[in-house]
Amino acid sequence: MTVQLTKQESFSQDISIDMLQKYDVSGPRYTSYPTADRFVEAFTEADYIQALEQRRDRNAGSPLSIYVHIPFCDSLCFYCACNKIVTKHHERSREYLEYLRHEVDLHTAHLGKGQTISQLHLGGGTPTFFSDDELTELMDMLKRSFNFVSGGEYSIEVDPRTVDEKRLAHLAKLGFNRLSFGVQDFDEDVQKAVHRVQPHEQVFELVAQARALKFDSINVDLIYGLPKQTPASFNRTLQLIGELKPDRIALYAYAHLPERFKPQRRIHAEDLPAAGEKVSMLSNAIAHFLSVDYVYVGMDHFALPNDPLAVAKRQGRLHRNFQGYSTQPDCDLIALGVSAIGRVGGTYSQNAKTLEDYYDSLRQGKMPIVRGIALSKDDMVRRAVIMALMCQGELLFESIELAYLIDFKQYFANELNSLNALQDEGMLEIDEQGIHISSRGWFFVRAIAMKFDRYLLTDQNRARFSKII
Repeated sequence: MTVQLTKQESFSQDISIDMLQKYDVSGPRYTSYPTADRFVEAFTEADYIQALEQRRDRNAGSPLSIYVHIPFCDSLCFYCACNKIVTKHHERSREYLEYLRHEVDLHTAHLGKGQTISQLHLGGGTPTFFSDDELTELMDMLKRSFNFVSGGEYSIEVDPRTVDEKRLAHLAKLGFNRLSFGVQDFDEDVQKAVHRVQPHEQVFELVAQARALKFDSINVDLIYGLPKQTPASFNRTLQLIGELKPDRIALYAYAHLPERFKPQRRIHAEDLPAAGEKVSMLSNAIAHFLSVDYVYVGMDHFALPNDPLAVAKRQGRLHRNFQGYSTQPDCDLIALGVSAIGRVGGTYSQNAKTLEDYYDSLRQGKMPIVRGIALSKDDMVRRAVIMALMCQGELLFESIELAYLIDFKQYFANELNSLNALQDEGMLEIDEQGIHISSRGWFFVRAIAMKFDRYLLTDQNRARFSKII
C-alpha cells in the first residue's frame, strides 16, 4: 500500500484546490485521544501519583519520554497561541529552574531514579531564553535523575534570534541532537506584521553551522495564512526553504482567534489573506516540497527521504505524541513545567497554566496537576484506531479485535458507514481485513480519524480546533 506522493505532477492530478477547500474545516490534531479539551478538574494529583506508581511497579523497563516547557520569551510574536511569558528579566529563569528541580524530585520520589529516557523535547515559549549555564544545570539535573540512552531523540526549539555558533556548539555538547528553528516566513513585510524580524541570511548561517556541528536532524517551522502574506510572497519563502534544505519541515496554518489569544489582537484582520489564498499557499507548498524530494510524512510534516522520520514512515514505525509525529515507540510522557501535558499509562494530565499556581503547588510539596483524564475502555479502543490511521495509514480489524476483545464491524458499524463517502472520493478503501488510506486520503487523514472520535460526534462546537489541512 502506498500512502505518499512523490511527484509534484502526482499531487496536482490527485488533489485539487476544490478538495482542499472542501476539507478546510476545523478538527483535532490528535496528539492525544481524548483531546485536551476533554480533560477534567476531577482528575487530581492523587490520580497522577497512582499512575506513576503503577508504572514503577509494572513497566520499569520501558522507556520514557520527557517534555520540558520553558515559557519565557524576550519579545512577543503576534501570531503566537502558546503558553508564554514575555519578559526582559532573565533572572526569572533562575527561579523557574529551581521549581523544575522540585518537580523532578517529586517524580523520582514516585517513579524511582534511573528510569530510561529515549526522547527529550524542550519547548516553549523560547527554551533558548535560558542561559548556557541554566541549560547545563537543567540537563545535569535530568541526567542525575534519569538514564538517557544512547541513540535517543533529544531536541530543542530554537529562536534563531537567540543563538549563535557558540550557543549551538554548547547545545550539541549538552547532548541535543535535533534542532527546530522557528522560521514562519522569510518575507520582511510579513515578519514586521507579526513582530518577528529575522533575515533569511541569519537562518541560513545557523543551519550551516548546525550541520557542521553534526546535529542529526534540523527542522524548520513555517506558517501560512499570516498577515501580509500572499501566494506570491510565500512562494519566495518556499524557494528559499528549498535552497536551505532542512531535514524536516513543519507547515502550520495560522488560526486567527483574537478572542482566545490576546497577542493576536495586534494583527489587523484586513491584512490576513483570503481563504482562497490560504488554500493556494497550502497547495503550492505541498507541491513544491514534493518536487524537491521531500516525503510527505503526514498532516503538516515533511522530511527528506533519509531522515529517520521518513524512514519510519516507509517502515510503518511512525508514532504520535504531543510534539507531533515521532520515530520513538509509543511510550509514557513525563511533562515538566507550567501548562505541560503528559501521559502515563491510561491517563493524561496537565500542569497549572500560570506561574503563580505552578509555583504554589510545588512550594506545598505537591504535583502541579490541575486537570486530566483517566481513559475508559472505549477511549482506549478509539485511541488505538485513530493512532493507527494517523501513523500507519491503515487499520487492520483483527489487531484491534485481539487487543480489545471486540467485534470491530459491530462496534464501529456507524463509523464504518460514515466512511462510505470518503471511500467514494478515493480517500480510502475498506475490505474484509481493514481500512487502507490512499495517497490522496493521506493528505486528509484528520478528516478520516475524526469519524472515530466519539466526543466530536456529539459536539458541534469545533471552532476551538485548528483547520485540518
